[in-house]
Amino acid sequence: MVASQIPLKVRQGFILVFVLLVALPILFFSIGKAYYASLVEATEKTLEAHLYSLISEVDFTERGIIMPSTILAPELNRLNSDTYAMIYRDDQPVWHSESAVNVNFVPDYVETKAGAADFRRVQYKDTIYWQLSLTVILNNIDQSEQARFILLKRNDALLRLMDGFKQTLVNWMYVMGVAIAALMAVGFVWSARPLQRLDKEIKAIESGDIQEIKGLYPVELQTIKSDLNLLLESQQRQKERYRASLSDLAHALKTPLAVLKSSPLANDADAQEQLDRINVMIEHQLKRAATGASDTWKKQTAIKPVLDSILNAMSKVYRDKDIIFNCAVSDKDYFLGDKTDLLELLGNLIDNACKACRSQVDIQVMQSKSLQIVISDDGPGIPQDKRESLLTRGTRLDTYESGHGVGMAIVSDLVKSYHGTLTIADSEQLNGAQFTLEFNYNGKK
Repeated sequence: MVASQIPLKVRQGFILVFVLLVALPILFFSIGKAYYASLVEATEKTLEAHLYSLISEVDFTERGIIMPSTILAPELNRLNSDTYAMIYRDDQPVWHSESAVNVNFVPDYVETKAGAADFRRVQYKDTIYWQLSLTVILNNIDQSEQARFILLKRNDALLRLMDGFKQTLVNWMYVMGVAIAALMAVGFVWSARPLQRLDKEIKAIESGDIQEIKGLYPVELQTIKSDLNLLLESQQRQKERYRASLSDLAHALKTPLAVLKSSPLANDADAQEQLDRINVMIEHQLKRAATGASDTWKKQTAIKPVLDSILNAMSKVYRDKDIIFNCAVSDKDYFLGDKTDLLELLGNLIDNACKACRSQVDIQVMQSKSLQIVISDDGPGIPQDKRESLLTRGTRLDTYESGHGVGMAIVSDLVKSYHGTLTIADSEQLNGAQFTLEFNYNGKK
């Protein structure tokens, strides 16, 4: 559940971090290993070439093995070279290259068949070498004899090449990292544009500017577009049926209600009160049918102008009580629904608070991921055992001495129609009743 709410930008960031901190280092290590293996292979080939060059230059006489003073491989003629060559006969050194003059160790003897080369990594006196050895049979007219050729190359030479390659590779990895980050950023912006366009169209539908989504979108969003348009079409049909049914019902009731109001029964005070109450409910439902209140998600109603209008009216109606109104609301706070319904909700609750209060009514509006409206008064409050029945439809809601209850059936139904909650509690600041309306919009603006 939490993972599904991770923003797309954060997910893209995770991918980028993984590429830069995991994938690129792995690539760097793999390329380095492959390059080092290629250096070792190249070293073996080079030593083989030197070996066959030595074999071609050796001269086997009665006096022994004779080599020219200068051999073809230039690396073996330099004193400071990192490549050495030696020839052994019966485990005794009979020749070494100029580069091996300062070598003070005896290479290990490797038992191999004549003509079979052996290439391996060895260590002499804390120095790593790559060693190629080959036993050959030297012939002349009178005799033949075995000789062992050994060529060595210091591993330091490979490591120096490796260090240079790594530095170059690091520089290119930095370039690749910047390029990948830039491409991913561009790719994210490019991919997010259809979602941004879709969001703008949905907001335009909420504000009532358009009735359906018409933009061109990638294949992945076509299904969402179609489903949303089907939902809008279905909602429109449902709204029309709702308005028609309410209108028909309300008009059907107004005629018999008018007859009852003109009959002798209307002279009874209690009967007249109930007839007036029925008339108010019919007028309310007619008004809802006319305004299409079921189309709630398309409308954003600014709260502050509605509150200002209600408080202005209440200050005149309850002029004798000289009520102090403390209202905390921002110009940016909005109600995701019909203005008439918001007037009905706040009007009833504030009117009840004015009736119940002694001298003060507080209204506080807070909005983040949800809209919360808190209305408090300094009246006697509502007993704990009567709060639940106050919100239960069918209960007489106008009999509480505290003044709360009138219109609460309408308020309760409206809150439920907007999938909100209405909570009754004691006000900690004013010690009276506190009504809290809460609507969850998931931070949608």
